[in-house]
Amino acid sequence: MLDLAIIGGGPAGLTAGLYATRGGLKNVIMFEMGMPGGQITSSSEIENYPGQVEIVSGMDLMMKWPEQCQRFGLKHEMAQVENVTKNGDIFKVTTSDKKEYEAKSVLIATGSVPRRAGFKGEDEFFGKGISTCATCDGFFYRGKEVAVVGGGDSAIEEAIYLAKLCKKVYLVHRRDTYRAAPSTVEHMKHTENIEEVTNVSVEEVFGDASGVTGLKVKCNKTGEIRDLPTPGVFIFVGRDVLNAPLKQADGSFLCDVRESGEVVVDLKMRTSVAGLYAAGDIRIDAAKQVVCAAGDGATAAVNIIEYLG
Repeated sequence: MLDLAIIGGGPAGLTAGLYATRGGLKNVIMFEMGMPGGQITSSSEIENYPGQVEIVSGMDLMMKWPEQCQRFGLKHEMAQVENVTKNGDIFKVTTSDKKEYEAKSVLIATGSVPRRAGFKGEDEFFGKGISTCATCDGFFYRGKEVAVVGGGDSAIEEAIYLAKLCKKVYLVHRRDTYRAAPSTVEHMKHTENIEEVTNVSVEEVFGDASGVTGLKVKCNKTGEIRDLPTPGVFIFVGRDVLNAPLKQADGSFLCDVRESGEVVVDLKMRTSVAGLYAAGDIRIDAAKQVVCAAGDGATAAVNIIEYLG
C-alpha cells in the first residue's frame, strides 16, 4: 500500500515527492513515463527562475531536481497512469501495462499542453520562433515585431504584455469580435503599438534555417493574402489539460473539474474527493510557471501529510 501516488514528474510532482518523503512518508511513488522534468525541459532559455543567475536551458534547470527529490526515498516508476479510481478510503492506480497499485492518497500533477492551431509550418517552427508562453519568451523579441494568434483572455492579455517589450504586436484573430473580458479588450484597443488583424485565418508560418521570418494570413471576406513580417509568433488558442487518468468508466470524472477540464482545488490543493489532490498546470487558475508549480507541489505534500495523520 502506497502512502502517496504522484502522477506526473514535472516541477509540481517532483517537489511534492521531495516534501512528502522528507516529511516522513515512507512509501511514495512518482509515476512518470519519460524523464522527469516536465514541459519546461523543452525550453531553450530560462532566465526567470529565482536563484538561477545564469541563463540556462530548461533541461539544465531541471537536471538536478530528480536526484534531490529522490534523496529521501521517492521512487520513480517509469509508467503511464491510465486510470485512478477510489473504493472506500483506498485509491487504485492502474498503469498502461495493467499493473495496479493501492494508495492512501493521490496527487495528480500531469499538467497541460498548449493546444496547437493547426496551420502550416507550426510544427516545423515550434520552438524556433513559435511560442506558447509570452512570459517565458517575450524578452527575446524586445524591440522587434511579433504576432499573437488568438482572441480569448490569454491571447489579449499576452498581447498587452508583449506590447510593453516589443516594437509592434499584430493581434491575429479569426473573428472580428473577441471572447475576452470587455475591460481587457478595451485595454488592448488603447495600446498604441497593437495592430488588430481580425477576421482572418492563418495560412502559414514561414521562415528559414534561422527560424520564423513571417506569418501569412488570409482575409475571410475577400480572400486577400497578407504577409506579416515577424520573427516571433505566439499562439494562444487554449490549453488541453491532461486529465485522462481521472476519467471513470461511465465517462464522469473522479472529482470536480471545470468545463475546460481543469481540476477544481482549494488553497490546500485539495479536490472534491478526500485524499485526492491536484497541483501545477492541471488545476484551476494555474499561473503555468515552474516556480508556481513547485509551490503547488510543496503545498499539496504538506497537506497530504496532515491528511494521512
